[in-house]
Amino acid sequence: MEIFVLRKDSKNVEEGFSREEMTDLLADETNLVWVDLRGDSPEELEMAKDVLANVFKFHYLTIEDCLETRNQPKIEGFPDYIYFIVHGVKPDETTSTNFVTKELDGYLGKNYVITFHVEKFQSIKIVKSQVRTSPFAMKRGPAYLLHQILDRLVDLYMPVVDDFDNTISVLEERVFGMKKSSNVVLAEIMDVRRSVARLKRISSRQLDVMYRMSHGEFPQIPEPVLPFFRDVHDHLLRISDLAESYRDLVGGLFEIHFAVVSNKTNEIMKTLAVLSAIILPLSLLAGIYGMNFENMPELKSEHGYWVTLGAMGIITLVLLWYFWRRGWIFQSSDDTPTIGNTSKKD
Repeated sequence: MEIFVLRKDSKNVEEGFSREEMTDLLADETNLVWVDLRGDSPEELEMAKDVLANVFKFHYLTIEDCLETRNQPKIEGFPDYIYFIVHGVKPDETTSTNFVTKELDGYLGKNYVITFHVEKFQSIKIVKSQVRTSPFAMKRGPAYLLHQILDRLVDLYMPVVDDFDNTISVLEERVFGMKKSSNVVLAEIMDVRRSVARLKRISSRQLDVMYRMSHGEFPQIPEPVLPFFRDVHDHLLRISDLAESYRDLVGGLFEIHFAVVSNKTNEIMKTLAVLSAIILPLSLLAGIYGMNFENMPELKSEHGYWVTLGAMGIITLVLLWYFWRRGWIFQSSDDTPTIGNTSKKD
């Protein structure tokens, strides 16, 4: 547990306070208190529960939600405080095929901010370094301090979102370049699809939290600070819109994949059909000359065998030429003109 206190007219943020001193610090409403609670051990969980229940006397249902880590983003308003849950990304674990988040719970009151998390948050670490260097963020009040934390938390989504864009582009190239059906590519598309769905779900619910924070619903967030929360909301809205577009792109990848596989299958069937059509007249000739009739023409001819083979070769070449003229075989996709390369006559 870490406690940061900015007293009225103080030029520095103080820290190193104990649990017993918190009551007196909170009693003076000119103080701004930030309590950062951790829950990565049973002892810290008990301490966090004690502080939330006995020092701040929060509603027991919010304390239960706070100490658990399987909740979706949400916000609840109470007469003296607001309780919120938001999710941050895990930069070391999150990829475009495995979108993983971690939960941050918090309370915002008249003169305090409380954050609780089991895992480390880079956004909180940055803000701690900032307030240790300069008290500016805390001087502007608890709502502005909370904005600083949420702003950095949302900004850390952008590298992950950019990774989605690059991965989808690579998958598109691989799908178009497939020579045959690939279960590996299909499995990667499924992984990206699940990750995009989770990104969309988390960002949409978190967007609702930021919308309520940024539109004056809670008295704990004063009017001058609302534009800063609206800025965070705009950033998150962009992420949510990108997640929606990525979901459409991944859905299109499925259709393209199956279309490419179907096209390859059609090419194979066309080749087999051409071969069957070529072999058919040859089989007809071989069948006729395989019949044992006494008065069959050319049956005793000296060059009848070679004439028959020649006829088969000629028929084969004629059929191949015919199929080529009809565009059924030996057609390259490069022969199709591309948009922007066609010439125009004046």
